[in-house]
Amino acid sequence: MLRLRLRAYTLPLLFYCFSGLVSGYFLWHAVNGQRGLKTGDEYSQRLGELQTTLKELQSDRENWRRKIDLVRGADMDKDVLDEEARVELGRTQKNEVVILLPDQARNAK
Repeated sequence: MLRLRLRAYTLPLLFYCFSGLVSGYFLWHAVNGQRGLKTGDEYSQRLGELQTTLKELQSDRENWRRKIDLVRGADMDKDVLDEEARVELGRTQKNEVVILLPDQARNAK
């Protein structure tokens, strides 16, 4: 009698505990797993960062393309060529005044 009563309480209790653990396992993986809800948000955030970086790199490329076009070909802009050569080589004439800018201000141009 006691054995039947004990079995009547423990079997459903064990079943509920086991099903709760299995459900918890799948629920945890649905939220935190490799293809879970949090991963989708992280992918979206990373995609936004990469798109911002891409736009910055495209604008950098356009700036360089403009500078290259000024010094390429028959209609070369001699002033731009002279300015870039002096910046790269660090050379000046005797009667010139040189104003040195910090790297950040020079890159902002």
